[in-house]
Amino acid sequence: MKTTLFLCFFVLLAYTGSAINIIPFPSKVSEKEGKVLLQNQLTLSYPDELASEGTFLIETLADDFGIKAQKGPESPVISLKKVADLANQLGQEGYLLNADADGIIITAATNQGAFYGIQTLRQLIQREGGAKYSVGAVKIEDQPRFSWRAFMLDESRNFKGVAVVKDLLDEMAMLKLNTFHWHLTDDQGWRIEIKKYPLLTEVGARRDSTQTGVWPGGWNSDVYDTTPHEGFYTQEQIRDILAYAQERHITVIPEIEMPGHASAAIAAYPWLGVSKEKIGVPAKFGVHYDVFDFTEPRVENFLKDVLDEVFQLFPSQVIHIGGDEVKHDHWEASEAVNGFMKDNNLGSYADLQVWFTNRMSNYIESKGRRMMGWNEIMGVQLHEYNTKDQEVKEKLAKNAVIHFWKGDLDLVKQAVASGHDIVNSYHEYTYLDYNYRKIPLEKAYGFDPIPEGLPANLNDKILGLGCQMWGEWIPTVKSMEELVYPRIAAYAEVGWTQTSQKDFNRFKTSLVPFYNRWTKSGINYIKE
Repeated sequence: MKTTLFLCFFVLLAYTGSAINIIPFPSKVSEKEGKVLLQNQLTLSYPDELASEGTFLIETLADDFGIKAQKGPESPVISLKKVADLANQLGQEGYLLNADADGIIITAATNQGAFYGIQTLRQLIQREGGAKYSVGAVKIEDQPRFSWRAFMLDESRNFKGVAVVKDLLDEMAMLKLNTFHWHLTDDQGWRIEIKKYPLLTEVGARRDSTQTGVWPGGWNSDVYDTTPHEGFYTQEQIRDILAYAQERHITVIPEIEMPGHASAAIAAYPWLGVSKEKIGVPAKFGVHYDVFDFTEPRVENFLKDVLDEVFQLFPSQVIHIGGDEVKHDHWEASEAVNGFMKDNNLGSYADLQVWFTNRMSNYIESKGRRMMGWNEIMGVQLHEYNTKDQEVKEKLAKNAVIHFWKGDLDLVKQAVASGHDIVNSYHEYTYLDYNYRKIPLEKAYGFDPIPEGLPANLNDKILGLGCQMWGEWIPTVKSMEELVYPRIAAYAEVGWTQTSQKDFNRFKTSLVPFYNRWTKSGINYIKE
């Protein structure tokens, strides 16, 4: 016979300061007197359509707090409810959380909203002593400021593997980050299995050595280790990670770089490059010269074949094609490329890239998806190594999402005025490979994805932000984690919390439970 324990509620005589330490901080919080005691064998209620969230809550209570919970029809301590009309008030990701004498109720319009309510509940649970826990009486109405709240992991430079990615997804979920931007291909490694082109991983996923150093001096290092570096994800592993992310309501956006950052692919299939020369997978970081020769039909067909397998794997609406840091040297030196440009009335190499980008955008859209790329896809010249191009006449496809990372902030306004949606990842604030002297925690927390001076009627064109963990100088999990934590929590609050509710001192106080959690989980972090 099962033992049923009960909910106990009582009134505190007074509150001394706020007990609400939540990251990201909610839109509206009303604290009340009293608290809810949580004990073993507590009962949950939830409809069948919220079964996955109910199961997640049961597992979380057991794993995080040792509280045994079960679904039951009578006297539930915690209830999950789904009310579709609530979307009109709080959108698809919002939720209501109410804790009082009647128990704890989380109400949302969607499963995702209910899941985020559970993440807040996890942070509200406080130890009473021994095995007893409580939740202070509170009413929370919450919804995110931005719909795009992303963390990017670059694994082309340093491969990390399934377990590390799943750990990152767990932390993203607790922080209500909803987009995992997965940078899978670049000069120094190709990390995704493409069945039609097996050499991409047989050759492109391995390099003989690696440039060593730390940011920022590492770029000039002439020291290389002598250990081969290799690794890639099979399609089966990718499906497993995607399922894991989906359970946590995280969309995975793959990035397949083109037309630059292509050395690993060209090492596998030299005919892909403009020079047609056989090269190795580079051990040196930085921008490399050889790029895809998409003026050849078979190269464009190769890229479409790769995208077709990406479409089969990834359900995301958006597909990222990179497009950044394309050096024009090989195009300039190629008679065939210059002849192609003349035949197609393309006046500059930037025009050539925009022309290609539009071809990819059209193909991606024909498959019911949407293309995204770094802001060089607009044809803007951000780098000193491409100074010959002047006016760009080609116009980027309007449906393309611009991922802003570098250049004058007026470029954001220019892109928005042209009708583009923007994800703002301005490197001066969001690049996690930069050390804490360059981007201290407070600077990360102070980032605003909406640039100053943007007309208010265009604010909704800023979808949100991404923070980027570029992989050159993180050869170990420890070196990665120390740069990610705690700054990832700051970016989570930038993406979710309304500006009127932001407070850096409150945020630092709220980090203390996260430090304890990360210590318990074996996650390395820097405490500023």
